[in-house]
Amino acid sequence: MPLLDPDSRLLVLAGKGESQLYCYEVAPQQPALSPVTQCLLESALRGVALVPRRALAVMGCEVLRVLQLSDTAIVPISYHVPRKAVEFHEDLFPDTAGCVPASDPHAWWAGSNQQVQRVSLHPACRPHPSFTSRLVPPAGPTPEEAQPAETPVGDADPSEGFSSPPSLLTSPSTPSSLGPSLSISSTSGIGTSPSQRSLQSLLGPSSKFRHAQGTILHRDSHITNLKGLNLTTPGESDGFCANWQRVAMPLLSSGGQVAVLELRKPGRLPDTVLPTLQNGAAVTDLAWDPFDPHHLAVAGEDARIRLWRVPPEGLEEVLTMPEAVLTGHTEKIYSLRFHPLAADVLASSSYDLTIRIWDLKAGAERLRLQGHRDQIFGLAWSSDGRQLATVCKDGHLRIYEPRGSPEPLQEGPGPEGARGARIVWVCDGHCLLVSGFDSRSERQLLLYSAEALASGPLAVLGLDVAPSTLLPSYDPDTRLVLLTGKGDTRVFLYELLPEAPFFLECNSFTSPDPHKGFILLPKTECDVREVEFARCLRLRQTSLEPVTFRLPRVRKEFFQDDVFPDTAVSWEPVLSAGAWLGGANGQPRLLSLQPPDMTPVSQAPREGPARRAPASALYLEEKSDQQKKEELLSAMVAKLGNRVDPLPQDSFEGVDEDEWGTWIRALVWEDLTCAEQQSSCATTTEPALWSPCSATREATAVRSPCTAMKSSPCSPQLEKAHAQQRRPNAAKKKKRTQKATCSMIPFL
Repeated sequence: MPLLDPDSRLLVLAGKGESQLYCYEVAPQQPALSPVTQCLLESALRGVALVPRRALAVMGCEVLRVLQLSDTAIVPISYHVPRKAVEFHEDLFPDTAGCVPASDPHAWWAGSNQQVQRVSLHPACRPHPSFTSRLVPPAGPTPEEAQPAETPVGDADPSEGFSSPPSLLTSPSTPSSLGPSLSISSTSGIGTSPSQRSLQSLLGPSSKFRHAQGTILHRDSHITNLKGLNLTTPGESDGFCANWQRVAMPLLSSGGQVAVLELRKPGRLPDTVLPTLQNGAAVTDLAWDPFDPHHLAVAGEDARIRLWRVPPEGLEEVLTMPEAVLTGHTEKIYSLRFHPLAADVLASSSYDLTIRIWDLKAGAERLRLQGHRDQIFGLAWSSDGRQLATVCKDGHLRIYEPRGSPEPLQEGPGPEGARGARIVWVCDGHCLLVSGFDSRSERQLLLYSAEALASGPLAVLGLDVAPSTLLPSYDPDTRLVLLTGKGDTRVFLYELLPEAPFFLECNSFTSPDPHKGFILLPKTECDVREVEFARCLRLRQTSLEPVTFRLPRVRKEFFQDDVFPDTAVSWEPVLSAGAWLGGANGQPRLLSLQPPDMTPVSQAPREGPARRAPASALYLEEKSDQQKKEELLSAMVAKLGNRVDPLPQDSFEGVDEDEWGTWIRALVWEDLTCAEQQSSCATTTEPALWSPCSATREATAVRSPCTAMKSSPCSPQLEKAHAQQRRPNAAKKKKRTQKATCSMIPFL
């Protein structure tokens, strides 16, 4: 879709379903198209429109603005030219065409070619009335609003009253930007303003699961080192099947081998050959009995259904003989579906265009449904087990009452595409959800009323373009459907409603690499303490990974009874095969998922509004610079004082201050004595016994001033004392500390 702005000569190219916008500059000479930029979109594009130049923020150098239509919002996309000066740039914004017509129809028919008068985009040349919109109510009545609008006269442009800054064109996906929160919404639990309620009235309600988070569990729970998987199963098959104990998957080796793995034993599988079930023919579909976790039904290309019984301790050896073999179909079998309430009742579809219902306990066919004119893409039992719905390649949906008639009870139009489809009962059995393709091979969802198939779908939702059929996994407790295809990396989540808007989009889950299959596990496998409302198994080429879907909640210490209603006990049969075939009906028993030590959040005491603590900057602003320095110094000292290992010098004993003082005084006195003796040696020849300044102890040395003292300094006793004072004890000299050294400074 080309969008050309003739004033700036900018061309925007966009395509439906794409996630990029391409912008080019058009020139009359070569090269005619010069690329400018590419814009990556957050969601797929459903439509695009160009905003008139009169609505641009010219002071912000906005030269172009387009509006993107996505699945849930209208998103503005602006193109700006960086300029330093905040002023009107005439080179970027020439005069543009106004909205006043140049001539009337009669003048145009008469041959008038008068052009529309151009107007200036300079802010000083046009008024700036406030932005008004029916979607955003005004804050309060103003005198101008009470007066009727005046009709533009002369060159005035009536469209100038709709000029708005870009901030007012905000995506509906971020309603918090439209105004302050004024009230509490019962559906979402978040604050909504009048403008948001106006948008919700247009876009519909939001799902409480819209913030769901899908996460792949830790590698310790994975089953890795899978080898030889058969990844080419028919499109009507899910590729593998699982219950709360085991998972079964076909292998690529000859003979239709099926590997059975224990979910309670995760880890790396050995490199040796695994024990398998030898089916004898290529596997087309397989399904676990919902009421017997050891019972597995496997359909083959030889039009036979083999029933296997896996030992309670797991498959430890190769099994070659099935428990029973069901024969009756004349062509390859498409799919298998167990009855949701009756034990030992199985439905199968085949290329012979029939659906057969089997009594497994008797090992015989009991019912046969007809009326299909082409390949049967899928079939599904209703939640009460009374009806069976099918989607066919001939473009029709059919609803059967198997115990009443072999012909369809209702028939209606199905998906237009013939590449594949799936069907599932939703909304407590009142609706049917079909995933298929349209005529352009776009994947879509169609919601039908189970009471009126002939009237067509209630709603149609287009998703994306991909080759694989979407496989729906429906949770009846939350009304959530998970949709993904083989080879996809994304899982779509939607909450389904029986009335408009029918589809409420939730956060999707994206995996780093494509998966080969995706299956929903029973509700009892969810961790309700972590608000985990769904747990699935994701099959990769070499591993099997569990994926959890959780809902972020604040008060997780309470049981979220709005997320976890009573669930049906799907592992206990309500009826036997004979009772159901005889016309009996029943309802499953319900079970509460609430742990005994948790209180429902609906009964939790209400919390008062939490007082928000002021920011730390407020405390810092109230303190002086000296207080900040003292706190910083205290923090540094406390950090240093927390050292576990002391410094080496902290263990030294040190030297007494008195001993240091005595040694220093003697040293200073000796230096003074030497100086006096050197000065007196030049004037006297009086003999002396000893001079401390003489290195050779000559007899002619001058008399020392120490002769006035009681004990002569030249005596051997004083000389020995001086020597000891000059040379302190070696051990004490090694143990000097910083404290003893610093004590000498004030003395000097």
